[in-house]
Amino acid sequence: MELIYFINHIYLEKLRQKYPADDAKVMRMSLIEEGFPKKVRMAYLSIVCSHTVNGVAALHSDLLRATIFKEFDELYPGKIQNKTNGVTPRRWIHCCNPELSNLLSDTMGGVDEWVTCLDNLTQLVPYASDKNFVNRFIHIKRQNKIKLQAWVKQNTGFDIPVDALYDVQVKRIHEYKRQLMNILYVIHRYLEILATPQGEREKKFVPRVVMIGGKAAPGYHNAKAFIKLITSVSQKVNNDHSVGNLLKVIFLPNYNVSAAQVIIPASELSQHISTAGTEASGTSNMKFVMNGCLIIGTMDGANVEICEEIGEENMFIFGERVDGVERIRKTLAEGKRGYVGTRLGKVFQAIQNGLFGDVSIMHPIIDHICNGGDYYLTCFDFYSYIDAQQKVDDTYRDYNKWTKMAIIGVAKSGKFSSDRTISEYCSQIWNVNPVPIPHPSQTAQ
Repeated sequence: MELIYFINHIYLEKLRQKYPADDAKVMRMSLIEEGFPKKVRMAYLSIVCSHTVNGVAALHSDLLRATIFKEFDELYPGKIQNKTNGVTPRRWIHCCNPELSNLLSDTMGGVDEWVTCLDNLTQLVPYASDKNFVNRFIHIKRQNKIKLQAWVKQNTGFDIPVDALYDVQVKRIHEYKRQLMNILYVIHRYLEILATPQGEREKKFVPRVVMIGGKAAPGYHNAKAFIKLITSVSQKVNNDHSVGNLLKVIFLPNYNVSAAQVIIPASELSQHISTAGTEASGTSNMKFVMNGCLIIGTMDGANVEICEEIGEENMFIFGERVDGVERIRKTLAEGKRGYVGTRLGKVFQAIQNGLFGDVSIMHPIIDHICNGGDYYLTCFDFYSYIDAQQKVDDTYRDYNKWTKMAIIGVAKSGKFSSDRTISEYCSQIWNVNPVPIPHPSQTAQ
């Protein structure tokens, strides 16, 4: 603490010199929050002591500069930067999806043409309309789905059809990531199927396998309640023979990198549906796009930049933007109620009436959400989410169109290579240059 106080003393002296008539500003920017007890403002300390500070997605870096660190951005222009995350294509294409890697290499003249310079994949854009390329791409996706089908059987005991849309959300279980909204939509879809005459169901609904995976922190009660709801819905839906293969629900156990290397190449739709303004970046969205998977998501985190790169027409975007989220939260704080709506109300009623067994652990969570506690806009974004899901169904029925969108996603995913990220750190933060590595036949100088 003595060192922190010393740093703060020197820092405050500089602040007073810069803002001699603004004691309130100096107090706001102090590294120590006065009170009983005093507190260290760790984020402020980090900014003051660091050469550079960076966010990991443009949206959130901009938010930091415009909101909580606005005065520090004014004090230290250029110190707060953005370096959008990336993932390595060696692991997330070449290793986990070798057949797709072979297709890319065969088309571009070798693996070295893309695996260390992913921007070169833009050469594939014209191939989105090439019949041979498209057919091979479709075959690869199907083979990966067969592998995942076997993995699901081995790890969950459930049989899932290959001829269905593979809809996946895999990430840490958290309220802001909104696995709850996903499973609420699944319940809505299940209720809609039940309400449709048997003879009309196949025409109205695309067969879908919804897979949700992730881990909850040991003490995170609500996240564990979500897992309980997901598994209860899974048991009910998967054993309802009247629904058959129109809908299957799977909770993917023990999600980790090894599992991801099977799941991601097989996925056709990936859900990245966090409340706008809450996800720092996300990297799994990048992995899914590189593997020919379409995204349904909000304009949050790296989704924003993925949308800029591949085009909004190749994604399924829904939900409030950041400014809308803040506006709605303000109305909730002011007492706004009656925002659940009829269709979501039926979903909540089904849960509370025991359609999915004893999920009473969810009842207080639902009551809280319905009575002003919808901080993550599960209710407010739900109907926009339903509309986006309908677009998913409509697009999937035209599988050639779906595949073209997926290929364009792969072709325009170059920005999200970790090579680009690391290069930006080297040139703009660390000020280091790459060291050339001699080929095996050469002698190092």
